[in-house]
Amino acid sequence: MSIGQKSITVLPPLVNSWEHMHSLICTYGIIPFFENPIAGFSIEEHTPADCWFHDDFLGPWDWKIECVQSGDIAYGKFLWGGKAAFATVEVYRELMNWRRSLPKYSPTKEQQVILDAMQEQGSITIPEVRKLLGIKKGQADALMARLQMQTRVVIGDILRVYRGVDLHYNGWQRSSFCSPEALFEDLDFPFPGFKPRTMQSALTPEESLAFVKEKVRQAVGDVSENLLNKML
Repeated sequence: MSIGQKSITVLPPLVNSWEHMHSLICTYGIIPFFENPIAGFSIEEHTPADCWFHDDFLGPWDWKIECVQSGDIAYGKFLWGGKAAFATVEVYRELMNWRRSLPKYSPTKEQQVILDAMQEQGSITIPEVRKLLGIKKGQADALMARLQMQTRVVIGDILRVYRGVDLHYNGWQRSSFCSPEALFEDLDFPFPGFKPRTMQSALTPEESLAFVKEKVRQAVGDVSENLLNKML
């Protein structure tokens, strides 16, 4: 199968609320937001078209906020070379374990400045990155996208922006970024039986990669190794 080929038949739409979106992410373990070369493997393809831009209710672009704020979903630009995707903590931890083992996903000196500031503050926004490095918005966006591909950064929170005298919301949002460890690791509270959630994998990087690939295969069925490698 070539990279451009679709691999399976598109599944019926299933997503019509943030709860359904959250459930789909948890069922698949990892899933891109938008349509991609693996047919049926996206939030977009599981969502009726009229849910995306509707006057009477919010759609997937807003439902992602509740998914992020649930505290157990990783969201960011970490698949297909920097495209938006979702993953459960269990699957993201293994993706992170594999990605961080590779030299090509090591942060540059410039990116490390961002990571250091983010660790000190707890989170960071695009305007703060621009101010920190004295760069334009497009440059800051690109730097943060690369850090998300490195699994050094995830979107920690998303706020809706209300504008005008009537405080109208037209879909504009503002995101803040933090490390996966800061977002997902639990504090160690001293009471019997409590096991804090950790982002430290018990697998080797190679085992972690195999784990993530198997989760995708469980979700979509037969998919070529080339497509999996290109996505990851």
